[in-house]
Amino acid sequence: MIIDLTDTTAARIASTLVAARHKSGTPTTGAVLTLIVATEERHHYDAMKAASRAAREHPARIIIVIGRPDTTRTRLDAEVRVGDENGPGEVIVLRLYGELSSHADSVVLPLLLPDVPVVTWWPDEGPEVPSKDPLGAFAQRRITDAAEYYKPMTKIMARANGYVSGDTDLAWTRLTPWRSMLAAALDQFPRKVTSVSVSGEEGNPSVRLLAVWLRQRLHVTVSRTADEGPGITAVELQTTDGPVRLSRPDGELATLSIPGQPDRPVALKRRDTAELIAEELRRLDADPVYALLLTEVDRPFTDPLKVAGPTVEAAAKAAKEAARLGEPEPVVVDESAEQAEAAAAEAAAAAAAAAANEAAQPAPNTSKGSRGSKKEGSD
Repeated sequence: MIIDLTDTTAARIASTLVAARHKSGTPTTGAVLTLIVATEERHHYDAMKAASRAAREHPARIIIVIGRPDTTRTRLDAEVRVGDENGPGEVIVLRLYGELSSHADSVVLPLLLPDVPVVTWWPDEGPEVPSKDPLGAFAQRRITDAAEYYKPMTKIMARANGYVSGDTDLAWTRLTPWRSMLAAALDQFPRKVTSVSVSGEEGNPSVRLLAVWLRQRLHVTVSRTADEGPGITAVELQTTDGPVRLSRPDGELATLSIPGQPDRPVALKRRDTAELIAEELRRLDADPVYALLLTEVDRPFTDPLKVAGPTVEAAAKAAKEAARLGEPEPVVVDESAEQAEAAAAEAAAAAAAAAANEAAQPAPNTSKGSRGSKKEGSD
């Protein structure tokens, strides 16, 4: 059921929603939270679909807020959706025209469900300090996505300065499968990690956040390689007994390589926005690991960024970013030569390990005298 309201008020929207619920036979909501989505007109449909899919796992009243400040007349239009193709929950689409777009909180507040948490999500660029945004001030969780900004690390560093408990970013959420898989690999192969290398798409904020997290947790030097992606393509943990490598060149299937064990395929596909939002809605408390990460996100890396097979523009962009962060100038490397060198080093390490194992085996007893005496005793 979809009901359109033109030039309306928050009170009329609330009464229309109650009437629609009764008409559809669901007088109670059953929602466990209110999800506010602050977006632009061009992105609102995709954001509404993602929020509705996430609400199937976490029933919610979804309020889509679209600001239209470019118009002169102040007006509020709304769509009320109850039990439509988006799912069994409630969706309210608000279009705020003119000066009203600067006072979105006054329109949204009367529509919040009582006694349930409030989560605000900005699918677009979003504010630099989410907790000071009118729609973020009354939310327990505030979700942004730095990847939507053309300078994502600039946005993350700005948000790190204004971080408040409850803030999070989907650039960090995208790392959950990588963090889990790397931790599990070191559980299977408990060796001291001496260095780390991270490879991924140039300009992708998740690549840098993963490198910062590994540096912070393992206290080792981290080298980075920018390639064509998609996303994160490989992580290599160099240990005292050889490298542990997790590579995903196609964004779908990864390969886990551990010394002394056969390579294993691992499902590590890139998740869509609905899955990321659903993960964030599973916990509404603060994320102390993310908060700790932000304290070092602006700390420069000592090793220069290696740019593998990029366009000239990508290399120039990486150089500007490095200069802004106070890091060494990136170096362009031949990726095929590096891979051949790494393969040769890995083969040499495997050969050395095999030789060491062979030397450790006890020598068989091949004495002729022993066989002769045994034969004489049996005659």
